Amino acid sequence: MDTSLYTGPRSGRRSHAYDELKSRLLVGDFPLNGRLGEERLASLLGVSRTPVREALQRLAAEGLVGPHPEGGYCPVAPDVAVVHDLYEVRVGLELQALRRPATTGRRTHDAAVLEPLRDEWRALSSDLPEPDPGFVNMDEDFHVRLAESAGNQSLADMLQTVNERIRVVRMHDFLSPDRVRRTVDQHLGIVEAVLVGDLLLAEARFQSHLDESIAVVEQRTTQALARMASGKGALRS
Repeated sequence: MDTSLYTGPRSGRRSHAYDELKSRLLVGDFPLNGRLGEERLASLLGVSRTPVREALQRLAAEGLVGPHPEGGYCPVAPDVAVVHDLYEVRVGLELQALRRPATTGRRTHDAAVLEPLRDEWRALSSDLPEPDPGFVNMDEDFHVRLAESAGNQSLADMLQTVNERIRVVRMHDFLSPDRVRRTVDQHLGIVEAVLVGDLLLAEARFQSHLDESIAVVEQRTTQALARMASGKGALRS
């Protein structure tokens, strides 16, 4: 990477610092327990300390960095076991949402919710987003709205809470074009099956989608943690 001073507009410098640090954190480019010094990061990224400071504050809010004993921040190592347990909760909530209309006499999910959702993801399929950790927010929105279509807002709210807790590792799922493409295609397959009332097919597609996502997230998280523990990244203590 060219580390000559990045002299674009201030908003551009902020975005550059934030995007670069986030990407590096997700692949384990900084050592566990290593202090993320603003001056060293600024030199690494070719920006001043101010955008680095602002980026670290945003990353702390997202759970990717936490306080270091000597001040400032250090990378946060996700608890993979807890995340796995939360994934189980997520699967239970989403399966309940898929099955709910058939058990409550409603018979169908709310098409007024699902049809715009399908149309939005069809548009994404035609104009595929670039790989980006932030795609996780669009993914969460899909699953919450799908749950809302079952008619139980409390269930959808609980799903959103679980999603927020596992977001820090789920970002690992959207770092390649293939994963973004497969996610878009799988979402369309699920919502289209629900709209035609084939809930067994929708459930099978959902389970396959989640199984694949969990496998990718666990693999990439484990790789990132191993890299962080080895201290072979861009910034050493």
